[in-house]
Amino acid sequence: MEHETKDIEGGRASGEVHSEEEVAMEKTFEDTAVPSWGKQITIRSMVTSLLLSLVFNVIVCKLNLTTGVIPSLNVAAGLIGFAMVRSWTALAEKCGLLKQPFTRQENTVIQTCIVASSGIAFSSGTGSYLLAMTPKIAAAGTAAVNVKELSVGWMIGYLFVVSFVGLFSIVPLRKVMILKYKLSYPSGTATAYLINSFHTPKGAKLAKKQVLCLFKTFVGSFMFACFKWFFSAGDGCGFDSFPTFGLQALKQRFNFDFSTTYVGVGMICPYMVNVSLLVGAILSWGVMWPLIQTKEGIWYESGLKGSDIHGIQGYRVFIAISMMLGDGLFHAVYMVIVSVKNFMAQRSQQRHVNDAMEEEQPSGDYDEKKRKEYFLKDQIPNAAAITGYILLAALSVGLIPVIFHQLKWYHILVAYIVAPVLAFCNAYGCGLTDWSLASNYGKLAILIFSSWVGLDHGGIIAGLASCGVMMSIVSTASDLMQDFKTGYLTLSSPRSMFFGQVYGTALGCIMSPLVFWFFYKAYDVGGQNSSYPAPFANMYRAIAKLGVEGFSALPKHCLTLMIVFFVSAMVINVLIEIMKKCDIKIYKFIPSPMCMAIPFYLGAYFAIDMCVGSFILFMWERQRKKSAKEYGPAVASGLICGDSLWGIPAAILALSGVNSPMCMKFLSYSVNTKVDGFLHG
Repeated sequence: MEHETKDIEGGRASGEVHSEEEVAMEKTFEDTAVPSWGKQITIRSMVTSLLLSLVFNVIVCKLNLTTGVIPSLNVAAGLIGFAMVRSWTALAEKCGLLKQPFTRQENTVIQTCIVASSGIAFSSGTGSYLLAMTPKIAAAGTAAVNVKELSVGWMIGYLFVVSFVGLFSIVPLRKVMILKYKLSYPSGTATAYLINSFHTPKGAKLAKKQVLCLFKTFVGSFMFACFKWFFSAGDGCGFDSFPTFGLQALKQRFNFDFSTTYVGVGMICPYMVNVSLLVGAILSWGVMWPLIQTKEGIWYESGLKGSDIHGIQGYRVFIAISMMLGDGLFHAVYMVIVSVKNFMAQRSQQRHVNDAMEEEQPSGDYDEKKRKEYFLKDQIPNAAAITGYILLAALSVGLIPVIFHQLKWYHILVAYIVAPVLAFCNAYGCGLTDWSLASNYGKLAILIFSSWVGLDHGGIIAGLASCGVMMSIVSTASDLMQDFKTGYLTLSSPRSMFFGQVYGTALGCIMSPLVFWFFYKAYDVGGQNSSYPAPFANMYRAIAKLGVEGFSALPKHCLTLMIVFFVSAMVINVLIEIMKKCDIKIYKFIPSPMCMAIPFYLGAYFAIDMCVGSFILFMWERQRKKSAKEYGPAVASGLICGDSLWGIPAAILALSGVNSPMCMKFLSYSVNTKVDGFLHG
């Protein structure tokens, strides 16, 4: 689910692109010279990318370690990047030091770097498969065997080895994807139109107001997070444990915890994503888990720790995994079928187009001709891309077994033979639907490689490490193609786009482990009652355990329930697709199985936060639709950034031994009576 939420938003953000606007766009910039690819990459763009990459790595790391739900942050990245460089150039112009104006091409390079860097923060696995290797997560699920201690050194080295291969795997197909088949890549298209609008006179004025709005909500969110910190001295203290619906509901994790991060995330994600999360929370924590807990001592041993997967925790984790795998497998198969079908249809169509073009060459659309001219101007040789992939793959085959001795060279070789095919399927499918399945391919890799290696030879670590190899290739390939689409629509050179992706990836490989390490040392990361429970670390570990041990480790009736929910996820998705084909509009109101599965493990608190965000946006749209459309993303981004960045000073205080001064805790009437009696006794 992690990355999918992000991609759903991309489709929502893109909206409808009106043909009149599309035709007029390049006419607007007719008098503006397009800089060469070397001048699109400037010192100020690299410095801006560096600073904002750090900010967005902190945000993504926090989201990874709390719920794993990551919305699209493209609007925030584009807006803040534009504001920073625009302020820089305005100051330089006043001082008479401005040598090169700020262009949309430079803005696109900045956007590409930031998105690439924050993409590594997701695919690096610091909140999922790498963290799942630690003794702490292993102890939470089983005996502390088959583990690997984390260290910044080998994590950075591992990311540098695996993260660049995906960039070279898809480069030779850029012209086919963008020009020949004209895939839409909704997130890339939406980002391009956002950047283009910033650099028009009207758009620049609106952007200035949006930045001011973002700054105000950022300050408010940051100060509120600081205020909350003063009341959180111990476990169960503060606003995070506010019993919104009563103390009994709080025990079942039903409460509004005043997280402005997830209120903001709720404002960005589509309404049905948030509703699906809430439905999943009610189904699991409101109905299923209380019923299963009545079977303690019958279905599973009584007196087990809450974190023991042989008890109630096993039902929570494995039923959630079965729904995710059912949803993921359906979409993976469906995407391959759709991609192959569209690919064949477009090839057939292209033959007819080529035959017609030989007889008659139409003048074509002005925008299209201009974009095609610049997209083809600075080429990246296919031979260089193929050579780069082979060399980097060979390097990985040699080095990964050194980092993870459980994996042999032939395991990595098989992964790199299969990966380009999956990268193509994912990039092509992403171009059609804006849906990336990188995390699903990663989960399948865990099951395959962990069972291949076996428990006695370190199958759990092997499966988790292979997940990183597969996810990195598949994820970066689709991200790069999105960037090529953005570059195509902003007349940015493919070379500058590729450089931006490489630079951003390098920043992410360094920043992601360092930011994670900061949180890892300051907080109880991965703890069941921690503010940073890292839910996907436990889930990925459980998938690997399932791969090596089979179903023997599951508590009673858990396998039956897993099959029911796996099949249910498949059936729901089939029904949705049938309804889409038959144009039955009710499909829009059917919850997503993938979204429903996330609160099975975590609880309802963050789903309630996100629904509050949806409600705020819904009421805003009803009252002032234009205002909500223009400023909603800025408000949401400010809420997310402010609350997330408070994590830095809070972590510094924790590392320095400075704790919150007081504990605000809500007690039941009977406990309050006892406390009063003790105090006045």
